[in-house]
Parts: sequence; C-alpha cells; structure tokens
Amino acid sequence: MKELITSGESQTSTDVRRGGKGSRVLLLAVVALGVVLATFPYVVQPSLSSELVKLFYLVTIASMWNLLAGYAGMISIGQQAYIGLGAYALFVVNDMGMDVWSGTVVVAVLVGLVAWPVSYLSFRLRGGYFAVGTWVLAEVARLTIVRFDDLGAGQGRALESVTADPLARRAYTYWIALAVMVGAVIAVYTILRGRTGLDMQAIRDEEVAARSLGVDATRAKRLVFVLAAAGCGAAGAVICISSLGVSDPDSIFGVQYSAFMIFMVVIGGIGTVEGPIIGAGVYFMLDQYLSQSGVWYLVVLGVAAIVVALYFPRGLWGTFAQKTGIEIFAVRHRVAIDRPAR
Repeated sequence: MKELITSGESQTSTDVRRGGKGSRVLLLAVVALGVVLATFPYVVQPSLSSELVKLFYLVTIASMWNLLAGYAGMISIGQQAYIGLGAYALFVVNDMGMDVWSGTVVVAVLVGLVAWPVSYLSFRLRGGYFAVGTWVLAEVARLTIVRFDDLGAGQGRALESVTADPLARRAYTYWIALAVMVGAVIAVYTILRGRTGLDMQAIRDEEVAARSLGVDATRAKRLVFVLAAAGCGAAGAVICISSLGVSDPDSIFGVQYSAFMIFMVVIGGIGTVEGPIIGAGVYFMLDQYLSQSGVWYLVVLGVAAIVVALYFPRGLWGTFAQKTGIEIFAVRHRVAIDRPAR
C-alpha cells in the first residue's frame, strides 16, 4: 500500500509492506532446504535421519507453544497432555486397522477435538492460574489413560502394527515427522498473516482493550488453543512411532516437554516464527553432545537460558532480526519511506 506525502516542493512516498531485507529470497531458500531434507533417507546414514526425527518434533512442539504464549499470551505448562494423548490415540487408530502414518493425521484431528471442550474450562482461568490449570489437566489426562488396560495401563505399550522392513520404517517415520513439522510452521505462518494473527497480538498486549475495539478474543484464543493441541498431538504420534510405542506413561505425559518448549522459545526468540526453529536447533545440539554428562547437562541448559535472558532478551533470532531487519517468515507490517534525491 503506497501513499504520497507532499511537503512544499518535495514528495515523499511511503510504502507499507511485509518483510525486510531479502525475505522472499530467504523464504525460497527455506523451501529449497525442505526439498533437500525430504531426500535425506536416500542420501544419509539411517542413524542421522533417525536423529533428525527428534529435531523435527522439537520444532513442532516449540512452534505450538510459541503460538500460544508468544502471540496469544497464553502461558501453558500443560502441553504435554496433548503429546501424551496423541501417542495413546495412535494406539487406538492403529488397533482399528489404520496404519500409523495416516493415523498421525487422524490423531491430530482427534486431539484437537478433545481440546475444544477443554478450552471452555481452561479459559475460565487467567495468568498464572491458567498455567497451573493446564498442568493439572495434563495430570488428569495421564491418570485417565492409565486406567485403560487395553492401552497398557501404567506399564506403557508397544505399537502392534508397523512396517516390518526397518529401512522403510525409518524412512516413513522421517517423512511423517518432516511433514508434521512443515505443516505446523505453515499453519502458524498462515494464521499470523491473517486477521486472526492481528487479533491474537492485540489480545496478548491488552485483552480488555482488544475486546473494546471489537476483537472476538474468545474465538481467536480458542482457535489457537485447539491448533496448538492438534500440533502437539501429531508430535506425540511421531514420538510414539519413532520409539515403536510408549515405555512409560509418566514419560510421555512428563512436564519436561513443557520445560523444553519454554527453553527453546526463550532461546530462539518468543513472538517470532523463526525463533522456535532456532531454539530447537540449539537445544538439539546441546542434547546431542551433553545428554550423557549427567547433572552438567542441566547446568549448561540453565546457564544458556540465563545468558540469553540477560544479554539477548528478544532471543537469538529476535535480537538478530532487530539489528539486521532480516526476516524469513514475514508477518509484521513495516513502513518504508522513500525520499527523493536532492
């Protein structure tokens, strides 16, 4: 959208646009990277593709938490509820004869449907009460699941029907994890570029003022809540497939997943599409090299979080974008002023 501003004998042209320096080129580069990643099962060692599955679901859950907290202002420490429900829902659809790959899509829908009525209860809470309430709901979900003997009760359970060929299984698991990650990022990007994205940011900044301006805050928050649950449910299904089951309900419903989400988003940059991706990459590398270091692993994670919070309060990507003006997933409007040469 362009507008001419006349002052005396000079004219100044203002242009409101999305994106910064080279956004389109960078976005095309990311698309090309996605295509290259899709070929990895054919060109890299199976061990590497198996490790990348973890990176993909980490990006997914970090993006979902960032959508909730970074854009809608809903701080949740109970997203592990939907990760666990996604894993166990995969058992159900697999037992009904559906393969685990297409079952992942069905699981995402089912978990989203579960989150819809849960939102009516959760939205009665605000601030810290909402955060603690989501954690309580996660525990309720875990305690409910372990009551079912068909789901392994409290002992965990293995998937009954998965592709017998280990090479094909690794490839299919890799592709479904990649597809879930790409779908999550695209969904976040699409929402943020629309009217709902503007509504969410207004709600995050000041919900009462947003409502007074006609924003349907409840509708926007419920949409985000359901989408974040569905994304975490799909990630839970991916975790279940990569592990060939659930070894322990306490693990898949563990609050450590919410801790990982918060860490990744804070490190990468809350309120940006790219931040959770960068944060997931940082956490993935630390986990690869330090996970066997015992307590020092947690010490390094804590120190990293403190350093970023003190010196890079916008996160790594947020600080980089602020200083350079570079964005890959451009969702903010910018005002560019073109002044005539004198």
